Formats: sequence, C-alpha cells, structure tokens
Amino acid sequence: MDRISALRNIEDALSDFESGADELRETQRRVLTVLQTYATEFETERDLFAYRAYGDERAEGIVVVAESAEAARGRVIELLGDEAVEFHVKNVSK
Repeated sequence: MDRISALRNIEDALSDFESGADELRETQRRVLTVLQTYATEFETERDLFAYRAYGDERAEGIVVVAESAEAARGRVIELLGDEAVEFHVKNVSK
C-alpha cells in the first residue's frame, strides 16, 4: 500500500465515523489495519525496512523504520529511553 492509498483509506474511515456509519472502536480498527499494512509494505528508494520489536512488554509491538536491525534496535531504545530493555527486532517488510 502506498502512502496515498493509506491516506485515502484513513480518510474513508474518518468520514464513516463522522457520518455515524461506524463507531469509534471500528474506526480505530480500520485505521490501525491501514497503518499496519502500510508499515509492513513500506517501500522507499532508500534501503529502509520496517522492523518490529519483540520481548520486554515496553518494547513489544513497536515498529520502526531503519536501514538495519542494529539501527532499528537503537531507534527502539531511543523511543523508550531505556538501554536496559531486553528485546530483539525482526524485519517485517515484504
């Protein structure tokens, strides 16, 4: 999914919420699905990939974009502000 498609899908979800066609929980589910799909199908002309963190509950599920697993691990540590967190990262790009 490219960026424009992702934005259109999110706009559709918000429009359905605003019109009353969907409630908040369904809107959240739709937006989250779009973001997850976008992240795992992330493509760029640069050598960047989506990485997901697994392990410590504070890191579990965090997805970052980086050029390597090592760089992704550093981004997660930076986001959490804690170098003692135990986790590993896995490339989830397609």
